[in-house]
Amino acid sequence: MATKNTKQRPAKSIDAASDIITKEMPIGKIVMEHPETYEVFMKHGLHCIGCAAAHFENLEQGCVAHGIDIELIVKDLNAAAAKSKKAKPQVTKKDQE
Repeated sequence: MATKNTKQRPAKSIDAASDIITKEMPIGKIVMEHPETYEVFMKHGLHCIGCAAAHFENLEQGCVAHGIDIELIVKDLNAAAAKSKKAKPQVTKKDQE
């Protein structure tokens, strides 16, 4: 009698699946797409927003250079972006017609 492979894959973390911002994203892109994250950068002491490096340096590189906890800032940035996303009404094509 043949047996089925019953190994289950581990479930993806809900937080990881819903992350809008990742450590690989350029700092400038994060701020441009999610201006609500500005205060999070300031709170964590990552003042790279006006710096020329923000255009090519990703979040992880900026955090390493300034000794900032990458996991914590990513969590806080995503919380700010998610909060803002919930606050904004979603516009559909039907609404635009």
